[in-house]
Amino acid sequence: MDVGFIGLGHMGTPMALNLLKAGHRVTVYNRTHAKTQALASNGAQVAERIADACHGDVLVTMLSDDVAVEGVVFGDEGALSVLGRKAIHISMSTISIVLSERLADAHQKAGQGYVSSRRAQTKCSRGASRCSMR
Repeated sequence: MDVGFIGLGHMGTPMALNLLKAGHRVTVYNRTHAKTQALASNGAQVAERIADACHGDVLVTMLSDDVAVEGVVFGDEGALSVLGRKAIHISMSTISIVLSERLADAHQKAGQGYVSSRRAQTKCSRGASRCSMR
């Protein structure tokens, strides 16, 4: 499966690494480019722009807040305009219910899937093979 992954913080990096280890083709983007390098050395493709990470079957976003997600999804050359029909956006970002509902509506109108997995409590350590969410 082709997976785009945007947001490579403490949780995003190990999750993207696990996707690579499972044999998926992963394209990563992070606004701090240096955070992509460890994943590149493990086989990830590095996207230079947000849009470059949005051409797969699935896009995972792991971002800090509503503003960050809105920029990635609704901004110029954002995910909504680039993702293909039937592609799925999995938002694991810390966002409001209002934005999650807006994303669901926008993706539905674009013929895309949307899954919201808002983080409440999480356990994910560096190098962990599993991250748990509660």
